Amino acid sequence: MSRIGKKPVILPAGVEVKVSDTNLVTVKGPKGELQEQISKKVKIENNDGVINLTIDGDDKDSRSAHGLSRTLIDNMVVGVTAGFEKKLQIIGVGYRAEKKGDDLVMQLGYSHPIEMKDPDGIATEVPAPTEIIVRGISKAVVGNYAAIIRSKRPPEPYKGKGVKYIDEVIRRKEGKTGSKKK
Repeated sequence: MSRIGKKPVILPAGVEVKVSDTNLVTVKGPKGELQEQISKKVKIENNDGVINLTIDGDDKDSRSAHGLSRTLIDNMVVGVTAGFEKKLQIIGVGYRAEKKGDDLVMQLGYSHPIEMKDPDGIATEVPAPTEIIVRGISKAVVGNYAAIIRSKRPPEPYKGKGVKYIDEVIRRKEGKTGSKKK
């Protein structure tokens, strides 16, 4: 059995979980509602605000689905109560971002501005011209949208210019050293 899968998921006040016969888990909370299809190899029991997951077999697929399912349900519970956020930083002379309605407009050294419309369930903030915050209730959607923003100009290894996560460390390379004359 999975060590992570054995841990119970404790539901905070105001969170409601429904499990259908086909293992479709629906979590409702103060920030919204999320749904996830869980593997049929995992049995989900909801006992007075505590969710326990068990598996029938001991094969590799069942064990891996056990821990994954528990983590997916826990992420849904955290998402509908607190939500998730990713912070990005823009580094470079003239590189900046701004918010225009639902659009995120970025100047990243190209000849044109890059405009991105916020997807459903995602909100972006620009507290400073060089900082972007992506917020939402689904951890996967927040992470994916932040990765799409980063991919518009990934940080380069020489000067570090580009869009990076706040906690990301960029491995720097040394530039040219020049030719040696003999």
